[in-house]
This record gives sequence, C-alpha cells and structure tokens, in this order.
Amino acid sequence: MLRDKRITAKDVALMGVMLATILAVKQALAFITNVELVTLFIILYTLFFGWRIFYVVAGFVLIQGFMYGFGAWWFAYVYIWPLLASLTYVFRKKESVWFWSIFSGLFGLVFGGLCTIPYFFIEGIHMVITWWIAGIPYDILHCVSNFILCLILFIPLKRALMKLKNHFEF
Repeated sequence: MLRDKRITAKDVALMGVMLATILAVKQALAFITNVELVTLFIILYTLFFGWRIFYVVAGFVLIQGFMYGFGAWWFAYVYIWPLLASLTYVFRKKESVWFWSIFSGLFGLVFGGLCTIPYFFIEGIHMVITWWIAGIPYDILHCVSNFILCLILFIPLKRALMKLKNHFEF
C-alpha cells in the first residue's frame, strides 16, 4: 500500500496533525469507557489520505505504549489499528454513511476479541475465552458508541476533510 514516493514536508506536517488529532480525541474521551473517536478518525484519514495513515497509526501505537506502558494490551494495538486502516482501504470506494457506521460498530464489537489474542501466549485458550466473555458488555458498548458517533460525525468531518484536502492539494 505504501507507494514508491518520497515523503515531503507537507506529508510530514499532515501526518503530524493527523497523529495529534487522534491522540487528542483519545485523551478527551478517555474518561468514558469504550467511547472513542480513534476508530472514526482512522477510517476518515485512510479514506482521505491513503498510505499516510500507516505512519500515523505506527506513531499512535508507539506513543500509547510510552504513555501507558507496553503491556499485553499494547501488543494488540500493534495489529488492531493497522487492521482497521487496511480494511478501510479495502472498502475505500464505499460512500454510504450507513456502511461506515455499521463498519465502525462492527469493529467496536470485535475489538475486545482481537485484544485477547496476546493472552493466548500468556495463559492459553482458557484465558482468552475468559477475557473475551468478561469483556462482551464493553464490546457491545463499544459497538453502539462507534456506530452512533460515526453516524453523527462522519458527514461533517468528511466535509471538513474535503475542504482541507482541496485547499492543501494532498
């Protein structure tokens, strides 16, 4: 997905703004369990700025590790957020706010299950199943909040990003 292209100063500035935005919305909503805008911003940034998102996601994951420690949860972030960007890229031709809201909701629903994978290597399948079942109520909340936030914010944020992209010719 990464093109043979030099990264310009404009790319670095854009990626810095994308990373700062994702970190800011993560921190702003951190006090509300499983309500987040990271998913929505990764989806939108992938749709608008393509390959650049993979550098942004790498920065996000690394900074999260430095901020909160490099525990088992962090290893899940290493594959979960790039997976979201990759799946978004696969479906990038979809225009419907309903599609992206459902996609975002489903991602929230499976997020907890994806987070259990590192625990397989710690204690085996029993720990994975225990963690996953214990987290189902939170996964449902994550699903619903992702769906609602995407349904409400996708179009206004999309319009803002269109103006930004057209103004700066990315």
